[in-house]
This record gives sequence, structure tokens and C-alpha cells, in this order.
Amino acid sequence: MTASTTLRQLSGLPAAPSRLSESALILVDAQNTYRTGVMQLSGVEPALDACASLLARARALKVPVIHIQHDAGPGSPYDIRAEIGAIADKVAPAEGEPVVVKNYPNSFLNTDLDARLKALGVKNVVVAGFMTHMCINSTGRGAFNLGYAVTVPANATATRPLAAPDGSTVPAAALQAAALAALGDLFAVVVPDVADIPD
Repeated sequence: MTASTTLRQLSGLPAAPSRLSESALILVDAQNTYRTGVMQLSGVEPALDACASLLARARALKVPVIHIQHDAGPGSPYDIRAEIGAIADKVAPAEGEPVVVKNYPNSFLNTDLDARLKALGVKNVVVAGFMTHMCINSTGRGAFNLGYAVTVPANATATRPLAAPDGSTVPAAALQAAALAALGDLFAVVVPDVADIPD
């Protein structure tokens, strides 16, 4: 069976990723939450390394970088007041890089992210971070719905196994592939590797 024609193709949307030099980098929930314990993701450390590589390039190009941090309150795995909810040291914000705190999977919902991007004149966004099926999915769709051209590098994202409706387990790799394929059908240009995004 061959892959279906994508909605992007039918809509005449670009198949190539935006240049990093012409984009803003949005790093979503690159928090310690996902590195250990109940929310640990499959392949999280290599994905964080890819995020760090992308972040270094964005800084060298002097393009806007916005960090997103999820807060679910004290005592939760997303407690931003505790080490568990802190942004991972590999991708810690540099001085002057804003951190937008969110409470929903879509980083644009009830935050000033859209206003920040519009104030900077941003049209293209590169979205990386965690979790692929949840906040990357929701933020990528949210950005598309607001008119941004979205690029997602697959190796700078990760997820975890989930229960299927029939009681079986959906492996993390299968969920990762499905979530990225769904994004790539319309909402984003999904590339395998951060290196596939040109400067």
C-alpha cells in the first residue's frame, strides 16, 4: 500500500522546510518532567540533544527563540517551581530569551505567544520539544491555524507508549510516527532531522 496524497499537496502548500534564518524557534516543554519518572519519554535524551543543536544554530543566526514551559501546579510532574518542571539544562534559556508559561497543550492558548511572534514580524516557526502526540501536535496545529508556516524536526521530538482503545499498548515509535504523519498531512513540514532544516 502506498501513502496517500497529503492535504498539503492538494492545497499547494510548500513541501520544503522554511529556512531557520527566516524563522523563530519555539522549544516546547523541554522540561526535566520527561527525563525521568512517570513521564519519561522514549528517546528523550537524543531528542534533547537535537533540540540543543537546533538551539545553538538559532542563536548563531540571531533568530528569535521562545521557550515554552508547561505548569500544572505544585506537586505535579510539571511544577515549574521545582527541579522536575525546570527546563532541561541542555536547552536552558539564555539571557534575554523569553519563557512563555502555558497551562494547555496548545502553546498559543491563553498565552501571549502569538502577540510576541507578531510583534517580531515572524511568519515561519520551527517547533520542537515534547510530547510529539500532545503539545507538539497541538502547538503545530495552533500555529498553522493562526497563519504561520510550521516546520517540525522529527528527531527533536519524542513521546511515550499509550494504551489503545482495545486495551493493547501503542508503542512509542508507532505513536511518534503516527503523530508526525498526521501533522505532515496538512499542518507542518515534517523533516527527519534538525540537519534537514537549512540555515
